[in-house]
Amino acid sequence: MRFFLFMLLCIAKLHGTESSRLQTETPIKHLVVIIPENASFDHIFGTYPHALNPPGEPHFKPKRDTPKINGLTEALRKHNTNLVAPFRLSRSQVATTEPAHHYTQLQQEAHGGLLDRFVQVNSGNPTAMAHFDGNTVTALWNYAQRFAMCDNCFSTTMTPSSPGHINIISGQTHGAIPPNLTLGSGEAVVVDGTLIGDPDPAFDKCSHGPTVELTGANVGNRLNAKKIPWGCFQGGFSDCSKTHIGSNGVAVADYSPHHNPFQYYQSTANPDHLPPSSIDKIGLQDQANHQYDIADFWKAVKHHRLPAVSFIKPPAYQDGHPNYSDQLALQRFLVKMINKLQQLPEWKSMAIVIPFDDSGGWYDHVMPPIINQSHVPPDALLAPGDAGSPPPGAYQGRLAYGMRIPLLLISPFARRNYVDSRLMDQTSVLRFIENNWHLEPIKDQSFDTISGPFLNLFDFDHPCYQQLLLHPKTGLQKP
Repeated sequence: MRFFLFMLLCIAKLHGTESSRLQTETPIKHLVVIIPENASFDHIFGTYPHALNPPGEPHFKPKRDTPKINGLTEALRKHNTNLVAPFRLSRSQVATTEPAHHYTQLQQEAHGGLLDRFVQVNSGNPTAMAHFDGNTVTALWNYAQRFAMCDNCFSTTMTPSSPGHINIISGQTHGAIPPNLTLGSGEAVVVDGTLIGDPDPAFDKCSHGPTVELTGANVGNRLNAKKIPWGCFQGGFSDCSKTHIGSNGVAVADYSPHHNPFQYYQSTANPDHLPPSSIDKIGLQDQANHQYDIADFWKAVKHHRLPAVSFIKPPAYQDGHPNYSDQLALQRFLVKMINKLQQLPEWKSMAIVIPFDDSGGWYDHVMPPIINQSHVPPDALLAPGDAGSPPPGAYQGRLAYGMRIPLLLISPFARRNYVDSRLMDQTSVLRFIENNWHLEPIKDQSFDTISGPFLNLFDFDHPCYQQLLLHPKTGLQKP
């Protein structure tokens, strides 16, 4: 019996190093992708690295060699062409309402590149023009000081949450069934076979209302083909009825089906939310089909079975989405997770990337480069139904790129206090996974084939393994 237990322990330890033994293009053996909700680059980093530093709020002092960013200049703050100029929110104002950010509304706000209708599209509410600074989003600013970020990263398409998540794992929101779907509110969420809105996924027992299936491939299929351990870990996945009190004082379900991109695909879905058959199977093929609760992530970590690629989605009350969550709730989640990850043995071969799912309708002063046009009724960039003329055979409903979003890289191999201004989008994450683990691209007009890689955020020749441990509440560095 002792020999049998000894053999089981040896097998577990052997598999626990499996991800570390896989051949990769870079020293990164473990990638953790954390996807927060709804923030434009200017909303989080518009005044970086300069904070107001009023009494009673965490103090932020930038390093002297902090590089400049493409942020909110004095002219943009004082002479903005929107009805209201950008304005700072204090730490006490962190809980906000939700700006308009449907497919059509985002284009209307952009107004053909003038970026001057954020107030009108929100029925006169100026909230969309608000931004934070390092006294509130302190942890994100401190991560940028120590590690690397991009100030020229965009949503892949001009869309809200669901397409944003799907673009990160597939770069392709076409192939939707049904091919056209309009909600009772009149909002079109699928047009000409392209998902442009937030209906729930077809393969999820927790979904409500009209649902959508996506055909085609995602990165989970590509990882499975090479037997590379991976998983999507989402708050509340194990119990759809579990709730927490959100920032608006109302109970909100931890699990949000339309924030789980893999549940739209039958090949990578876990419709009944079955648990892994054992801890040893986390990251591998079994009844869970790579879809887990965040608690399963930490079980895998504890048993030295961290997958090669992990997608992390916070529970709703901590995902940073306006109304039911906020930036301080998100900060608590991010800091606790990143503190733990830095203290793992796997930290020495790890990269944590944080791409936000969409801009959330928050003001950003940079018009995205239009690399893919569209001409269907929900389009509105130039006029009703008009966002340019796509070439013959191009899929409609994929106006690209969308608005600018934050993207941060946290890793021993990240360049220190570095800002990259090369063009990137959400599929840059997908492209890195494909390149690093030698996977076949998604194809079928996926944006992964043209996305800008974020390899320049790394410095593989000069790693720094020193930890940056922050306080979850303040975002300040621990002494």
